[in-house]
Amino acid sequence: MTVDPVLIEVTRGPLVESRHRGAVALASSSGGLALSLGDVTSPVYPRSAVKALQALPLIETGTADRFGFGPAEIAIACGSHVGSERHTHLAAAMLERADLNPDALGCGAHAPLGAAAARELIAAGQQPTQLHNNCSGKHAGMLATAVHMGEATACYCNVDHPVQQRVHSAMAEISGLPLGADVRGTDGCSVPNWAMPLSAMARMFARLGSGEGMDADRRAALSRILNACWQFPEMVAGKNRADTVVMRALPGKVFMKTGAEGVYCGAFPELGLGFALKIDDGAKRAASGAAMALVERLYPSARGLMPVGGIKTWHGVEVGEVRSSAYFEDALAGLKL
Repeated sequence: MTVDPVLIEVTRGPLVESRHRGAVALASSSGGLALSLGDVTSPVYPRSAVKALQALPLIETGTADRFGFGPAEIAIACGSHVGSERHTHLAAAMLERADLNPDALGCGAHAPLGAAAARELIAAGQQPTQLHNNCSGKHAGMLATAVHMGEATACYCNVDHPVQQRVHSAMAEISGLPLGADVRGTDGCSVPNWAMPLSAMARMFARLGSGEGMDADRRAALSRILNACWQFPEMVAGKNRADTVVMRALPGKVFMKTGAEGVYCGAFPELGLGFALKIDDGAKRAASGAAMALVERLYPSARGLMPVGGIKTWHGVEVGEVRSSAYFEDALAGLKL
C-alpha cells in the first residue's frame, strides 16, 4: 500500500504540530502526467468538485435556453455557494421559472457555509432551508432539466432517474471510465457520486478546459459553463473563498472547484492541463493550501491572492502557519511544463 507524502504542514512556534498527507495528479487531456505525487491510481470520490460536469445536461438538453438561465444561473448550478441572500434568491428564481418551489429540492437543509450568512439567519430567528444548502443551485438546474424533458421531479436524485443517467453518461464519456456500481456512492446532497483515480480525474479536468476529443456541441457547452463561472465566480463559492478569488483574478486561465473530504480539482485551459488532489484526512485547510500552491506555481501572479492562513490565538496573535511541506515545494519547483 502506497503511503502518501506529507503535502501540508501546520506549525506552532518552532515546531510542526500537524501534518497532512495526500496525493496530487497534474495531467494533460491525453492522460500524460506532468506531476504525480502519492497514490493517484486508487478511486476517490470527487464530491462537489465535479459540479461543472454535472451541469452539462443543463446546457446540452436546451434547458438553460428554455428557462432563460444566463451565466449567473449556470455558475450557481456549478457552485458550492455560501448561502447568502443573493445565492438563495437566485436558486429560488431558477425553480420558479420551472414552475417549482423550494419543496421540490432533494438536497436537504444545512446551515449556510458562509459565516456571515449563518449569523444573519440566526439573528433573524430563522432556520436554514434547502435553499441554504450549498448544492441548491445544482439541484435547481437538475430539477429544471427534468421539467424541460417532461420527466418526474419527485425522484430526480435516484441513480436510475434520467437526470442522473445523463450526468453519468457525460462523466463516463469525458473520464473514459465505465463508472459502474462498484465505485458509486451517494453525495451529501443525495445524488450519485462516482469515484475515479486522481490521474483520470486530472485528465478529465484537462479535457473540461480544452474540449479535446469532444464534438463541437459539447465543446461549446463546456465553454459556456467555464465562461459563466469566470463571469460570476461569486456564484461558484462566495466572498473570500479560494474558487471565487482565483477565478475572478485569473479568468480564462484557472478554473478550480473544491469538493468535500479534502478533494480539489481544476483546469488550466491555456496550458492544456488539469489537476486533482485528495488530502487523506479530509482537511479543507490542507486541500485549499495544496491547490493554491499548485496554482501559484503555474501562475505566479496568484501569489498572495489567497494566503493559506496563519495559526492565531483567540486574541488574534499569529503563532504559527499552514504551509507546503519541503517535499511538496521541491516537487513543484521541479515541475517541467
